[in-house]
This record gives sequence, C-alpha cells and structure tokens, in this order.
Amino acid sequence: MAELKLFPIGIQDFERLRKDGCYYVDKTDLVYKMTHTFNYYFLSRPRRFGKSLLISTLRDYFLGKKELFEGLAIEKLEKEWKKYPVFHLSFAGNKFTDLKSLQIYMNFKLSELEKTYKVTNTNEYEWGPRFEKILMTAYEQTGTEPVVLVDEYDAPLLDTMDNPELQLILKQEVRKLFSPLKDMGGILRFVFLTGISKFSQLSIFSELNNLNVITMDNEYAAICGITKEELFEQMKPEIQALADNNNMTYDQACAALTQKYDGYHFTEKSPDIYNPFSLINALSKKELKNFWFATGTPTILTRLIKKYKMAPESFDKGFPATLEMFDAPTETATNPIPMLYQSGYLTIKNYDGYEYTLGFPNDEVRLGFVKSLMPYYATDDQIQNDSFILRITKAFRENRLEDALKEMKAFLSSIPYNAEKQDENHYKTLFYLIARLCTPYVVKTEEASAAGRSDMVVETESAVYVFEFKLDGTVEEALAQIDSKGYLIPYSVTKDKNGNDKKLVKVGVSFDAEKRTLGEWKIVE
Repeated sequence: MAELKLFPIGIQDFERLRKDGCYYVDKTDLVYKMTHTFNYYFLSRPRRFGKSLLISTLRDYFLGKKELFEGLAIEKLEKEWKKYPVFHLSFAGNKFTDLKSLQIYMNFKLSELEKTYKVTNTNEYEWGPRFEKILMTAYEQTGTEPVVLVDEYDAPLLDTMDNPELQLILKQEVRKLFSPLKDMGGILRFVFLTGISKFSQLSIFSELNNLNVITMDNEYAAICGITKEELFEQMKPEIQALADNNNMTYDQACAALTQKYDGYHFTEKSPDIYNPFSLINALSKKELKNFWFATGTPTILTRLIKKYKMAPESFDKGFPATLEMFDAPTETATNPIPMLYQSGYLTIKNYDGYEYTLGFPNDEVRLGFVKSLMPYYATDDQIQNDSFILRITKAFRENRLEDALKEMKAFLSSIPYNAEKQDENHYKTLFYLIARLCTPYVVKTEEASAAGRSDMVVETESAVYVFEFKLDGTVEEALAQIDSKGYLIPYSVTKDKNGNDKKLVKVGVSFDAEKRTLGEWKIVE
C-alpha cells in the first residue's frame, strides 16, 4: 500500500509545514501571479480556510526563502528570489472585547518592530504615524520596498458585532493603523489583507481605496481550499484508507467526502471547493466527522437569524439573491445574508447570468447550523436537546415510529411557552430542525413534488416516512393531503442497499394548540 501523506493538522506556518515534510496543496502559481500583477489586495474567506497559510506562504516568498519552494510551481516561475522587509500583522487568535485589549496588542506588535529597526516611539498610541515611521526606516535601512501582510484584519470588529458603539471605537482604532498605507504606495512592494468579512473600505481602510478585492475573482477562486481535482488526483491512497477504515468502497468514500465537505463556490465560475480543515482532518484521522463546525459557530450568527426571523428551511432549498445582497459590507447589511455567506454558512449554488442561488454548501454546515439554532426554537438546555435527538434517532433507526412520535410529543411538551415566537411557523421550523438532526438519514422538509410539498420526509435504511402536520386540522385531513397531492409518488422506486423497495409510510399528525404539543397521529403503510 502506498505511504500515506502527512497532513499539516493545526499547522498554518509554511516554513514549518515544508520542513516537517507535510503535504502541501500547491497554490504557488497563484501566489506568483498575484505578486506580479498588482500591489494592493484584499481577500475574504471563511474561518479555517487557509488564509493564514496563504499569508505565511507570501511571507516566506518575499523573504526570499527559495529552499522552501523546491518542487513547487513557483520554483520554475521566479528567477530573482529577492529578499524584502516583511511586516506580518495578525489579529487572529486574540479576543478583543474592549478598547484596552486592542491597544495593548497593537502597542506590543509595533514595539517589536520598532526594536527590530531601532526606531524610537515618539507617537505613543498614534498607530498610523508609528507604523509609517517603521516602514520608512525599513526602506531606508535596506534600500528595499517593504511588504505588508495583515491576517484576520476584522477580528476586533467581529468580536464586537453585538456592541455597535464599541465596534465603532475599535473600527476607528484599526483604521488609524492602515491610514498611511496608500500614501506610501511608492515605496511599498506589496500589501495583502485577509479577513472573514467584508467591511466597507471607507469605514476600515480610510483612504486605502486602491485595494484589488479578489474575493470573487474567478482566477483566484481556488487560492484557498482544496478543489475536487486536487482531492481526487492527489489523495487517492488517503481516500482508500478512509474507505477501508469505514467499511466503504472507494467510490462510497468519495461520495461521502463530497456530501460532507464539498460544495463551496466563491465566484460565478468557481470550481467545487472542499473545506480544507475538515477534509485533511477526515483523511488524516480516517473519520467522517464535523471537524469545521466543532471549532465553533459565531454566536452573532444565531442572534442574527433570530433577529430577522429567517426560516432555516429556506437555506436548504436555496434562495435567489443579487450580488449586492451577499457580497456587501457587513456593517451596513440590513439582514444576515452577507455575514452568513462570508462566514461560510451559505455559498453560491448556482448563477444563471442574472441571479444567484445561495444555500448550504454541504451536510457538515447544514447540521452544524441547525444544531446552533435548536436552543432558540426548543430549550436552552443543550444536553436536554441532544438527549432527545439521540432517543428519537434510535427510534427511527429501529423503525419504531410510534416511539419516535411519543418522544417528540414529550419533548415539545417540555419546551417553555413563549407567546411571542410560538406560532405555526415556529413549530414547523422546530419539526424541521428535529428531523434534520436525526442523522444519518436523508431528511427533507416541504419536499417539492409535481403536485405540491409535504411537510417532512425522513428516509431510513429500510423505509421512507412522509409526514404532514396539521396545526389547525385533523389527522384525516393530513393523510388525505398526502394522498391527494401524491407526496409518496417520488419515493415509490426508492431502494435499500440490497436493491429491495423501501417501505413507504404516510404519517398524519395533528397539533394540539392548547397543550402546544402533538395531539393525535395516524400511521398508514
């Protein structure tokens, strides 16, 4: 068996990655193109998508570390390997919850640079003049144009999304740091800034209006992340090892990786891009887990969903959007779509030349997103929610539908009443969240058929259950609607793994508005 690659789990430093012999998905052709085309760039990508590694790669390239790039595309492209003074500022990995914490951090970073170039700080907390003086001194001392690389520029602003007044103060503080960069264009070799979100240039970069924003440029769509071609051409032994470890065929493993981690499109003509963090963890550990989501969901996202009362079901189906609706400055947005898109919870699913369709990129994001919403629609007790999901999932897995419905009835009865939010749509969404969390089943809500939409479909290994909930009607009316609308028809040829027809079951459920839980139900095979 071929020797398996050593993947750089948790390594975002290019030099360490190369010296440790870790596998690197070669993006250096794009690095060369970028550094020889323009001087000022901005790129936004979701967290854990390789932005820090890209910044580190640029740093080592501009430091002239030719030996680190042996065997990579740029080795044949670059002839000079000139060394530049590189200024690498990273806001990643820090929590900025007040002005003092940001000032302490920025003072620390600039003091380090002042020591390196023997510059005396005469401007105290005036970040712009201090940074300009350091850059000018570096230029004079080396006779070479400085390079400025800024990683996660927006970390202080994302930390304060739910405190607009504090965010404005931190925004002004960050803006001071960047203020000299445009006027110094004549002596700067290269400026590159990354972040998750897109704050308006006027609010952050002040006069720095000459940034080339490549976030949605087709030629740089794959500069972060791993494409389908890169995965299937370069990682076959690792995919086979994953398949062997999970009793799958090679093709089944490919399909599982695609369904769980693929689906990102950052431009109109973007190739299929896999979440790199989840993918290399899955291949390294030979497990199909929710690695990216386990690293944390920004609480601001769930707050935004609540605030704007967005139905999570719509993300599953995909919804139409103009470019201005999602590629927009975060702080001026009147809905959560820009934040959801820029954070990686929504992506471009289609573009027809006129409008975009946005939706969940893959199963990992869908599951994680749904789980983060559950406390809002059910109870704040995450353990209670998770225990319920375990019990109802087991009931579905064992085809004990009656028990599954009893579990649901008891769970709904335990949810504290909130008159403001518990209307019909609230409960329909809650049914959707419950069904979605009952993995590993294919679960659909309001699944479209030629005649109409059913409320929920749960597909197990041996059966397909089509549910119709009547919040203001009877069980008989619910069953009649399943028949009259032909909701079962699309599943009449569904097969199990042995090629046998799956059992088709229709489930009519009425909702007891007074008790705020399931009333009656009827199961018909």
